[in-house]
Amino acid sequence: MIVVSACLAGFEVRYNATHSLNEVVQKLLKENKAVSLCPELMGGFTTPREPAEIVGGDGDNVLNGTAKVVEKSGRDVTELYIKGAYLTLEKAQEVHATAIVLKEYSPSCGSAMIYNGDFAGRKIVGNGVTTALLRRHGLRVISEENLNDFLEEMKH
Repeated sequence: MIVVSACLAGFEVRYNATHSLNEVVQKLLKENKAVSLCPELMGGFTTPREPAEIVGGDGDNVLNGTAKVVEKSGRDVTELYIKGAYLTLEKAQEVHATAIVLKEYSPSCGSAMIYNGDFAGRKIVGNGVTTALLRRHGLRVISEENLNDFLEEMKH
């Protein structure tokens, strides 16, 4: 089973109440090869919500206590991001996920790049809080940008 970000499945759960529909993800869901979830909603956020970025590092730093996740207004929402990450981990383990496909650039789901924390649209190399936790537990996290390569690899 593959776990996928709900926004990639077409659900309007992103901070601005939009989705990031990915046709391949939608096909996997229809074929019952995937389940969708949103770590941020699982952590307690609602839609829409204020944009948030990691300040002081990336998801690993957040889990280590040396960085935090803050909303644009300055409110520290680190605990909600960590809660969502742990609930996502539980779900991924429950369904014996072979891979988790998460939305790139998100402070929760980014798997290669995230925004740098200054809310100016600049990206840095790093991962989100959920990705960091899943990887620490040996789970394979990939970006929707690498999904086709992953599916090709699984055929062989």
